[in-house]
Amino acid sequence: MFNFNKILCLLCFPFLCFDLSHCTLSTTSSLVSDFTSCLDNHNINNFTTFPYKDYDKSSAHDYFKILNFSIQNLRFAGGAVPKPVAIVLPESLEQLQRSVACCREFSFGIRVRCGGHSYEGTSSVSDDGSLFTIIDMMNLNHVWVDMETETAMVEGGATLGETYYAISRASNEHGFSAGSCPTVGVGGHIGGGGFGLLSRKHGLAADNVIDALLVDANGRLLSRESMGEDVFWSIRGGGGGIWGIVYAWKIKLLKVPQVVTAFAVSRNGTRNHVANLVHKWQNVAPNLDDDFYLSCFLGANLPEAKSLGISATFKGLFLGPKGIAMSIINHDFPELGILEQECVEMSWIESIVFFAGLSDGASVPDLKNRYLEDKEYFKAKSDFVKAHIPIEGIEIALEILEKEPKGLVILDPSGGKMHSISSDSIAYPHRKGNIFSIQYLIYWKEEDNDKSNDYIDWMKGFYDSMAPFVSWGPRAAYVNYMDFDLGVMNMIRFSNVKDAVDHARVWGEKYFLGNYDRLVKAKTLIDPNNVFTNEQGIPPLYFARPSGKAMSA
Repeated sequence: MFNFNKILCLLCFPFLCFDLSHCTLSTTSSLVSDFTSCLDNHNINNFTTFPYKDYDKSSAHDYFKILNFSIQNLRFAGGAVPKPVAIVLPESLEQLQRSVACCREFSFGIRVRCGGHSYEGTSSVSDDGSLFTIIDMMNLNHVWVDMETETAMVEGGATLGETYYAISRASNEHGFSAGSCPTVGVGGHIGGGGFGLLSRKHGLAADNVIDALLVDANGRLLSRESMGEDVFWSIRGGGGGIWGIVYAWKIKLLKVPQVVTAFAVSRNGTRNHVANLVHKWQNVAPNLDDDFYLSCFLGANLPEAKSLGISATFKGLFLGPKGIAMSIINHDFPELGILEQECVEMSWIESIVFFAGLSDGASVPDLKNRYLEDKEYFKAKSDFVKAHIPIEGIEIALEILEKEPKGLVILDPSGGKMHSISSDSIAYPHRKGNIFSIQYLIYWKEEDNDKSNDYIDWMKGFYDSMAPFVSWGPRAAYVNYMDFDLGVMNMIRFSNVKDAVDHARVWGEKYFLGNYDRLVKAKTLIDPNNVFTNEQGIPPLYFARPSGKAMSA
């Protein structure tokens, strides 16, 4: 049994202080050699380093095998993409803390990787020109379920699939509200909010976190009480990888019925016919009973459609039997024409497999497989919609999609509990007033990578075309669908930190709306030296110069 208080007492070590200006080694390879000695001295043996010299095929193979294993977007696996000097895979909390200490000692940037699904590769790549290390959490993937308290302790390297599987082994009456892709890591998913098929009933994954263990930049292990409510508020929905490293989340298990109903039905036809279905969907899906989740996929080459041409695929989960599900959907959305044979009764955990996108014949144990098959290149963007899109706007979207079969759009409904939770309850702000969210995606394979710029330009044009129909002031976005087109730090040098805070506000307020300033204050509390960062990180209000003098806003 996982003893939260015991591990907090036994595995904390004294506050560490690092002088970040002392590194004067002349070559990268010698610096890396000293770094590996630091790891060795702390009994950390599970790591690999970039083969800078004395090139060895075996070590290079190991390095790239581990590097690429969890890179889920092939845009960030190419030879021209910056590589980490080392990848460390800690196998215990103490090793995790010591890994941070060694990175700090040699001024290496830290990228934290759980599942590797960062849409812009921030868990595997650093573009600021500095030497960096990946701390890969995949070996810290245990899930302890406590049915007495109806909670679970989930290590930050566990995937959603591993988490769901562990819960199902302990109970057939409990689940968790999070996303449908089983290879996504809980660390980043919960860090950005984490919505899924139970969100209208139970809120986001982050809404159901009741405690956490955070390793900060100084190696300290902090619980909710010791990190403080401002930081605990921030790590739930404020973005992953920028506050420290969440060693474990304590989550609340949620009651689910023993029988649920699932369906995935595709409807095609003329552009006008599909547009009318989508127009009706946006009026129905956000207002259905909280037990009903109905999403909509749009594209000209959807796999579920089994035919080319524009179509809409509607995926529904109802927390109850088929008869009630059909009664509700046929009353509220008769145009969909749901048939009895299109609905399937199953257990909640079987519904996870149903919507997971796994190969035919997959079963519940397959949720534990953290390797994503059939990886592709992709680019994504996002929007939130506050007013119903007129039929003309939907037809514009469908016309654009008809011209690019590699593109698709996913519409996810809001409503239910998502509207009853305050926008400042946690850092994720997109609550009441939002009807649904839009995720724009385009995928391509290796043989088409020479056209990648064309695909990305198509995506940008699509996004621009939808501007009149989505939220504004600002045009909001979802941080878990990270989009560098909204702005990045790059190599900009600021005369003072206020400039950095104001620059980051450009994307920070799109992701976090009115919560941005509170996030900046929390960042200042937990990571004033901006050790944990990325191209869209939240900067602190001040940080310490190497001389020890503070630079403030």
